Amino acid sequence: MLRHLSAAALAVAVALPAAAQDETYTPDELSFGIISTESTQNLRQQWIPFLEDMEEALGMPVKAFFAPDYAGVIEGMRFRKVDVAWFGNKSAMEAVDRANAEIFVQTSGLSADREIEYGYYSLLVTNKDSGLSFEDVLDCSRGLDFGNGDPNSTSGFLVPSYYVFAQNNINPNECYATVRTANHETNLIAAATGQVDFATNNTENLGRLAKVRPELVDQIAVIWQSPLIPKDPITYRADLDQELKNRIKAFFLSYGRFGAEAEEQRTLLTDTGLVGDRSWLFFDSNNSQLYPIRQLQLFRDKLRLQNDDRLDEADKAARIAEIDAKLAELKVLAESTMGVN
Repeated sequence: MLRHLSAAALAVAVALPAAAQDETYTPDELSFGIISTESTQNLRQQWIPFLEDMEEALGMPVKAFFAPDYAGVIEGMRFRKVDVAWFGNKSAMEAVDRANAEIFVQTSGLSADREIEYGYYSLLVTNKDSGLSFEDVLDCSRGLDFGNGDPNSTSGFLVPSYYVFAQNNINPNECYATVRTANHETNLIAAATGQVDFATNNTENLGRLAKVRPELVDQIAVIWQSPLIPKDPITYRADLDQELKNRIKAFFLSYGRFGAEAEEQRTLLTDTGLVGDRSWLFFDSNNSQLYPIRQLQLFRDKLRLQNDDRLDEADKAARIAEIDAKLAELKVLAESTMGVN
């Protein structure tokens, strides 16, 4: 697992102004950003009990921050409207690069044999009676209706964009009759009820909905599964007061592990649906978790350039060389952290 950030700065990262990073702050209350993977009502049910425990442990108000899309939480963090946030890896990468976010823990599951599950999978799903196969998805002559994920979603957008579409030279907007962008829950409902022919999703969302809406999941067939994706990160703004950051991190790392309420806390994580059908805890992490996501983004960009016949060849070669240099840097950084906890 790639877990520790090298001191070397990533060339692909976009730095905020120095003053924004150097001036620490301590809010009167913490604003906790929650990305819009599904309806706000469902997200409230999942997160509020946990945030109430966080509020009690920290001795300060902790308020949930919801936005209609992932970008809203990223922008909230950028302008100090959000202090701590749950992201997917793609949206965390945007927040690190544009909103002074810093990963401090990762949500990881424990399997039945107590092995830590550091990853999950992106999926393409369809109605079980549709008869669609993965090969059908690649056939642009079929005029299919596609439910795509939020552009800042790792499993709903970035991963299938590369592994399904970029590697098969497919532009979804040109290949399919319609492309609808929505959150995971909406896409799953649309696929299950035939509103779209197929849609993106992930194993975490599918597992959680199997508990709360099993009749819906019973209508779903998985037609594609991605390589392993790192589990979701939790971030705080890098310029939060250090003592407060230490207390926040201590809360996450101790939650469900220590104290008389540890078992109850683990049950809360599972029963609220935050963790699907696994017993989850939080594990130490940092921005190096994003290395494979950065590589994936760059590979996708490189493939697009290679297939773009409109570009001047010299310009194309220069831009590809720039991407290759960034990939080489990321490879060194990733290998330097591999196997280190």
